[in-house]
Amino acid sequence: MSNLRHEKRLPLSRRGVLAGAAALTLTGLAACGRQEKTAEPPPTPDGPPQGSLEWAVTGPWRAQDKVRDAARHPMETLRFFGLQPRMTVVEFWPGSGWWTEILAPYLAEGSGKYVAAGFQTGPGADPSQVALMAAFQQRFTNDRRLYGEIELSAFGPTSGPVTVAGTADMVLFMRNIHAWMAAGIAEKAFADAYAALRPGGVLGIEQHRLGPEEDQDPAAANGYVQEAFVKQLAAEAGFAFVAASEINANERDTKDHPFGVETLPPMGLTAPRGSPPNPNFDRSKYDAIGESDRMTLRFRKPE
Repeated sequence: MSNLRHEKRLPLSRRGVLAGAAALTLTGLAACGRQEKTAEPPPTPDGPPQGSLEWAVTGPWRAQDKVRDAARHPMETLRFFGLQPRMTVVEFWPGSGWWTEILAPYLAEGSGKYVAAGFQTGPGADPSQVALMAAFQQRFTNDRRLYGEIELSAFGPTSGPVTVAGTADMVLFMRNIHAWMAAGIAEKAFADAYAALRPGGVLGIEQHRLGPEEDQDPAAANGYVQEAFVKQLAAEAGFAFVAASEINANERDTKDHPFGVETLPPMGLTAPRGSPPNPNFDRSKYDAIGESDRMTLRFRKPE
């Protein structure tokens, strides 16, 4: 009789479980004192993507002018015009640069080009316009990293082409037609825009709107212009009307203000232009109206 003892054997399935447990135990011991690294989630983007129109509109460099976005609707207006990042865009009379600080960075990031057709300066020029153009150049040509290479040109009674003929994708008239009517150069503005645009190019217009029942002052002294009159000027220059938007409409605007449209914000005149402010003038009614009722129109240069 054999002296060997018979071992009690476990079922195969149970032996596999025990072996796996032992292996896990050894692995755990080997890793003792070491913390496993876990994958970190990707960082959340801080704001809109750089180069997008949202980025240009919400940029921190616009800190002072953002307060007017609710009244001027820059995002919606530029999208209505069909702005694209690779375009060459000419803005007539950009003033202090409210639209420039959106358009120039956006176009610079997208390999487009921004052309500022400012006031025509020279002998006999309005000193205030000369000063405004000097401030504009100082502001927008000293930061090429943000604004890119801005092309400067001029528009006025005797100015030449605002850019190389037939090269612009878009021309913008932003609340200036009344001033050109007063100066007798409204027809020239439309003709110069037509010459600058390539076939199929866009003319975008924002302008204080006179009611259709009102008589149009040829000099637009109060700053308001009939929508039908603007369409007539565009048609006479060769443009085809494409669409209108009520993005910048304001039904509260009665258009009968004592100092014209400049009685309303942002100018907020309390006395005729050129006169000292009147501290006794009650602005509450006009501040409650807000900025003017404005037409927003898109035209196209025929192919």
